[in-house]
Amino acid sequence: MPVATSVDTGPAIQRLLRFLAVDGVTGQEKAIAEEVIAALTEAGISKRAMRFDRANERIPLPTQTGNLIVTLPGTVRGPRRMFMTHLDTVPLCGGARPVRKNNRIVAAGPTALGGDNRTGVACLVTLAITLAQRALPHAPLTLLFTVREESGLWGARYVDPADLGSPEVAYNVDGHSPAELSIGATGAERWEAEITGRASHAGVHPEGGISATMVASLALADVFEHGWFGKVERGNRRGTSNIGVFGGRHGGSAGSATNVVTDVAHLRGESRSHDSRFCRAISVAYRDALRRAVGQVRDDRGRRAKVRFRLRRDYYPFRLKRTAPVVQQAVAAARGMGLNPVLKVGNGGLDANWLVRHGIPTVTFGAGQNGIHAIGEFVHLPDYLAGCHMAVALATAE
Repeated sequence: MPVATSVDTGPAIQRLLRFLAVDGVTGQEKAIAEEVIAALTEAGISKRAMRFDRANERIPLPTQTGNLIVTLPGTVRGPRRMFMTHLDTVPLCGGARPVRKNNRIVAAGPTALGGDNRTGVACLVTLAITLAQRALPHAPLTLLFTVREESGLWGARYVDPADLGSPEVAYNVDGHSPAELSIGATGAERWEAEITGRASHAGVHPEGGISATMVASLALADVFEHGWFGKVERGNRRGTSNIGVFGGRHGGSAGSATNVVTDVAHLRGESRSHDSRFCRAISVAYRDALRRAVGQVRDDRGRRAKVRFRLRRDYYPFRLKRTAPVVQQAVAAARGMGLNPVLKVGNGGLDANWLVRHGIPTVTFGAGQNGIHAIGEFVHLPDYLAGCHMAVALATAE
């Protein structure tokens, strides 16, 4: 690693431990955002360079704070570049106590760790501090710390591109290795359906009821039989789907007693594909199956259930060309570090999905995450430090 782009490993690791110890599950990012501001301020970076946007006022879920945006003036002329990551962790990381064990950081208790994405947070703060303390030449930079990535990419979705200073390219730190460069990702839709049937005594007058659970079950059997569940293939089109929630109106069970015909069932599912139209076709298959099932279940007066089906786009798919400048810059930086870069297109969503949609080509690389969203998660420190080196190399590249 060239001395000019290396980072101080000890402080970088301590910074990661510091951020891992701060709670900030999705929607509750205020404390970790304030810790980022404190770390940057302690290093001499002006608070005037830092501000929150108002994305939280647009996100349709309770969210403590907006995205944190840090704007660093360039020391050389050139188009603005952006580095981004997300502040939040999944709820399983609440109360995590990070400890170092040789070349890993693990959680001391029965929680996940939060390397997704405190590795990214520590990487961006290390980038800013390294540039300032070593007076490294760099073009104007924007650092974006988003909220509610884990619960739907909401911060990236509702960031106003005008607040970012018009960067020409962006690099998203979120993943396993800096050698793995994500240049594309799937798109996704989420849907929910509420089936309203009719309650009746299941032993005395079952014919007077309209079973919402039966309507749902027939619809899901239909979806399964026709190949719209799980891995979905139609010719050269590919996608996936899942029914994740099958319950009642308020999150409990569908129905409350065995002797009552169930009057309400609530379903929630998702569809994914690298083809936006095919993603929609998968969702529509669920809707149409529910509509057909309604006609199959009637009471003794011919009445049938009602279905309310709601669908929303989570994020659009994207795929950057291998020849795109942002991709070539990331490949060159990785090779300059002695890495063998691999270009990937993933089946999970990234904040990059929305940044590309906003018109900012974005490559994602990793910084040491392993076993995320699960007990036993750990950060691999050599990969974390390599991610920090990668960020500095990209920021200082001519």
